Order: sequence, then structure tokens, then C-alpha cells
Amino acid sequence: MALVLALAGLAVFLVVPPFLPEWITFLLTLAWAKALAVLGIVLLLRGGLLTFGHALYYAVGAYTAGFAVKFLGVHDGLVVLVLAVVTGVGASALLGLLLARYRGVHFGLLNLAFSMVLYAILLKFYAVTGGTDGLRLPTPLLAGVKPDAQHLRLTIYYVTVVLAALLLYVAHRFTTSPLGYTLRAVRDNEVRVEYMGASVSQAIYCSYIVAGVMASVGGVLAGFSVGHIVPEVSFWTQSGEFVFVALLGGTGSVLAPVAGSIVFEFVRNYAFKYSPYTWQMTLGIVLLIIIFFLPGGLWSLTGIARRWGFATRRWSR
Repeated sequence: MALVLALAGLAVFLVVPPFLPEWITFLLTLAWAKALAVLGIVLLLRGGLLTFGHALYYAVGAYTAGFAVKFLGVHDGLVVLVLAVVTGVGASALLGLLLARYRGVHFGLLNLAFSMVLYAILLKFYAVTGGTDGLRLPTPLLAGVKPDAQHLRLTIYYVTVVLAALLLYVAHRFTTSPLGYTLRAVRDNEVRVEYMGASVSQAIYCSYIVAGVMASVGGVLAGFSVGHIVPEVSFWTQSGEFVFVALLGGTGSVLAPVAGSIVFEFVRNYAFKYSPYTWQMTLGIVLLIIIFFLPGGLWSLTGIARRWGFATRRWSR
């Protein structure tokens, strides 16, 4: 049943966009791309780990695309995507060797520290990174073919949604694998997991790499959608935004980050439009409402709907 609903939802996102205004398609593209970075945070949260610096890998993916275009002359989107996955794996595997040893606030703040180090590097090395000006990302080629300018926005949207859907499936398989169940057990009782013979460090390390790759791919897709990248993609505010969306959507499903990201992008857009000086306060109020009335995030509404449907069928007998 869950698979049928997921496929039905995906079909809606594939069929409806051609009939929507271009600005809505752009927001949906950004939401799907950022949902991948949020998905990485959700995977770590399932193991009891909260990172405040996940924008690090989001920036790694985005700047991999920028460097590939600027220095290597690579314009094919698939090649750039593969390069982003490789750099995402490399960066998360390297830092994970250190960070997988820590828990709690130390884990979160060390991630934040590395993210801010990357931000400083991107800001200062102007000749390479473009500094505050950032890097321009031209329209990528798809299988060697440049998309039609008239349907460019829609083409990028479809590529983003399809890739995101594939990675959501990968994340689902990961969470339902023995390693995923081990990670969930680590959150409940790490010592007991060790006594049972499972490797806690391996579960955390592997999940950290998966989370890093998800964010890197999200960074590439968002970069191509916007057409420009700046050092702020690794700043602490970007990481805070991802954590915000993770709390907004919830951790009950790999689809929760998508729901949270879409709601966040549209709420922020309209809040900024109608209240440009207090839009952050509006977002804060929305989060407080969710925390008080839906502690499990927006995805907990699906559980409420199921219970309501069960109660309705029961009383109708």
C-alpha cells in the first residue's frame, strides 16, 4: 500500500508541473534537491546523531560541479554527477574516520567546525573559488545534448525528481537493511549493540558516508537549477536550514524530507513576499506550531490519517 501511494505521489509530481507557472517549478526543483541533503540528516537522526554542518557536503557537490566546468571543461551533467558522488564519498569517508568516534553535541559541533573551515576556504581562495562572487554553472548537457531553452526549467526539474526518487529508494533499502536496523538499535542502546556482536562504528561510518553522498548530489542538482553557486552554501545557516526542514518533515519515512522541504520552500517564499523583514519569525512560528501539535513532524499526519480511517471503518460497521 505504501509503495502504491509513493508511486502515485511520484506520478503527480511528474504529470502536473507542465501546467504550473515556471516559478513554482523552480521552487519544486530546489525543494527536491535540498530534500536529498535533509535525507542525509534524517538517516543520521535515526541513529541518534545530529549534525549541524551537513551543508559541508552540499557545498562539496555544488563546487565539484563548478570546478569540473571551470577547470576541466566538463559540461555533461551525468559526468559532473559522477564526479560529485566520488568527491562526496571521498570527503565523507575521510572525515567520517574521525567523526564516527564522537556522539551527541561533540559530533554536531565538529561537523559544524569542518563546514565553517570549508566556508572560509571558499571565501578566501578567490582565484580558484571565485570568492564572494562564486562560480557560474552553465546549462548542463544531457547525454551530450543541450536541453531546449524553452523547456530548460522543466527538463532540469524532471532530471532532479527522477534522480531524487532513485536516491530515496536507495535510502529506503538502506534503512531496511541489517545495517540500517543496527543503526536504529544504536540510537536505543549502543552498549547492548556492541555486546550482541554488531559493529557500532561500522554502522555509523557507513551511514555517514551515505548521508554525505546524498547531500553532495543535492548540491549538484540545486547548483544546476540556480545556475550559480556561492560560499554561503556551506555556511552554518544553510546547515541550520537543513536541520529545520528535518524537524519540519519528521523522521518517520524517507519521504518525509521531501514533504518538509516542499512546505519549507513555499512557506519561506510567501513569508518573504508578504513580510520581507520578518519572514524568519514566520518560519519560527511554523516550526513551533509543528513541534507543539505534531512532534513527529509533518509525516506524522499520515499516521493520524491511518488511525482516523481505521476508526471510521470501525464505527461504520
